[in-house]
Amino acid sequence: MAETSIPPGLTLDAGDDRPPSEQLRHRVQQGRTDGTLPAGTRLPPVRRLAEALGLAAGTVAKAYRELEAAGVIETRGRQGSFVRAADRTEELAVQAARRYTAEIADLGLSAERALELVAAQLGRPR
Repeated sequence: MAETSIPPGLTLDAGDDRPPSEQLRHRVQQGRTDGTLPAGTRLPPVRRLAEALGLAAGTVAKAYRELEAAGVIETRGRQGSFVRAADRTEELAVQAARRYTAEIADLGLSAERALELVAAQLGRPR
């Protein structure tokens, strides 16, 4: 399984009166809204994020459960937890992008070349 780094913005503020799980929920929601955690971003595993933030694993798990219940993230079993799109159109675009990247990998093309091909297609008249 690929290593997942701690996304920027997933920090806690010691001066914030809100409980850590609430701060974490707010940071993920804010990141989805402002684009720092775009749809499809893989969140760190619960234990890893808890360790990085100096929290109990249960605190992070609680935040993840509440974010999932609110439709902000989705958990895909052993693959991990991912930020969901704010709307259905974006969610469908993320799914299409995943399929495309899998096909590109199968073809052995570089990410740079794949992006060039997409950019060329987006610029074409329909």
